[in-house]
Formats: sequence, structure tokens, C-alpha cells
Amino acid sequence: MTLTRLPARRIGSLTVGAQGLGCLGMSEFYGPVSESEAIATIRRALDIGATLLDTADVYGHGANEELVGRAVAGRRESAVVATKFGVVRPGPGVGSGVRGDAAYVRRACDDSLRRLGLDHVDLFYLTRVDTEVGVEETVGAMAELVAAGKVREIGLCEAAPETIRRAHAVAPIAALQTEWSLWSRDIERRVLPVCRELGIAVVPYAPLGRGFLAGAVRSRDQLDDGDFRSFGLPRFSAENLARNLPLADRLGKLAEELRITPAQLALAWLHHQGTDVVPIPGAKRRAHLEENVDAVFLSLTRAELAAVEAAVPADEVHGTRWNEQSMRFVDL
Repeated sequence: MTLTRLPARRIGSLTVGAQGLGCLGMSEFYGPVSESEAIATIRRALDIGATLLDTADVYGHGANEELVGRAVAGRRESAVVATKFGVVRPGPGVGSGVRGDAAYVRRACDDSLRRLGLDHVDLFYLTRVDTEVGVEETVGAMAELVAAGKVREIGLCEAAPETIRRAHAVAPIAALQTEWSLWSRDIERRVLPVCRELGIAVVPYAPLGRGFLAGAVRSRDQLDDGDFRSFGLPRFSAENLARNLPLADRLGKLAEELRITPAQLALAWLHHQGTDVVPIPGAKRRAHLEENVDAVFLSLTRAELAAVEAAVPADEVHGTRWNEQSMRFVDL
């Protein structure tokens, strides 16, 4: 692990480290967790400059926000806390609907602040666009939260180009959080150019393909019953996983030649896409956090970048990135 702190990036008025930390797996979905190790991992992230901490109101049904709040207690000035709202999740699964009406926006923010134990959130995202409510209403309510001092910057998740433009016309959108990795490159053709035109930072979630690109999942037998990759992500079905393994093998071979890990290579590829890109790989343990953070400092040649893309061609990925129910909530 390098002792050098991460270089800085800008998300609206916020200064963050070039790579953040996704906290979802600290509360659910990705197998057993240790709360003490999770808190130690968050605090280690702050020590090394991975200051952007990403959570959401539905992660662990609020437990993840509470965990992040405990971890940043006494460290608030060094933490950039991002949380999300909008998904309605009354029980198990990943959610049953979306709400973006103004009253819900205000209530969701107050609830998140209470669980986090904070007086303001640095970055407040709309998790999914409510197709029954104009995005103008949702963003207008979010802008009111900024004016009230409860939120510093606002963002969208998984939003289509026209939605981004409409939202940005109401209030400045600082960030778009969306899935982006070597095996999820949908945003590059239409969404990324709009973000760059409008000066919106891109925050890729699942930059390691939910562990696949890191070589962590090679068999369905590795996934616990409660691991949502086993029921919510078609790319991890038995058939698709077997067909996708050659992608991980080729990436792993390249990483071995470069004397780095596959996770570091996949993240380094994303960092080379621009200084307006701030990935938020998840990590439950300090060792994985530090492995991931080292990717920020890697320099790849054009030939190496081309070899990475050739190893994981977008048109050779088998399975959709979400199941049919979840894809209904993605703004395309």
C-alpha cells in the first residue's frame, strides 16, 4: 500500500479523493460482515484520502447509514458523505418502486440525516428517476434542501441524457452515479458526453463488476443464498457465469504480466477515462480497500489500455447487468 494520499478530484464544490468507497457490502448483499472491520475500513479510507463515502437509505434498511455515521463520528471534516434516496424497499429484495415527489424528498433527507447523525449531507442523490413525477419536481425539492443547508451538492443515478438535461436546467447537478466498468460500458456513447458537456462528474458504481473483474467469483457455489448476485444479476447465473469466465481469465493474465492484481487493472482502466471520473469500489476489509486504492497511482500505456479493452470486449459479456424487474427502474 502506497503511503501517498490520493490526488484530489472535484464534484461540484466538493473536493474528494480520486477514488471513493462504496459501503453497501458492509451491511448486506455480499456475504458475512464484521461491523468492527467495516468501521476500521471506513476510517482507513479517510486516512489515505479516499474521502467519498457512498451509502443509501435502503442499504440494510437504514443500517448502513447508521454504520457510516458511527464511523465518521469525530472525523466529519475529512469525510465527504454521499447518500441516496428514491427507492422504496419495504421488505427483502432490491426494491419495489421509486418515489421522487417533493414531500418524499424532504422526508427522506431528514430521515437520512437522523440515521447518519449529521446536520448536512455532502452529496444527495436521486437513486432512480420516478417516471410518475417530473424530474423537475424532484430536483426542485433537492435544490430547496441545498438552500436550507441540509445538502451541499445534488446528483442523479442511472439517468438518461434528456433527464440529465432537464434536471440540470432546474439546479446544477454535480454528479451522475451509474454503473460503469469494463463489462458495463453503456454510458460511453450517449450519457458520458452529456455529463462532460454540462460539467457533471461521473461516479461509477460496481467498477469491479461486483467482484467478477477482480477474479473473486468463479462459481455459483461461492455465492451465499443471501448474496444478491445469486438472484438479482443475470450475469451470475450458472450459464452466463461460465460463459463470462474467459473475460476474467484474459484480464487476469494481463494483470499478471503487469505484476498487479486484476482489480487494480480494472480500476486503473477507469481512472484513465478522465479526471472527472471518481469510482467507488466496495470493500468490507482494509486489505481490499488498500489494494483498490493503489490502482489510482498506476499508469497504463495506450497499448496496455487497448489490450485491456480487447480482453473484455463489451459485446462478449453474457447477461444483462440487472434482472428484468430492476431494469424497469433504470432511466434509459
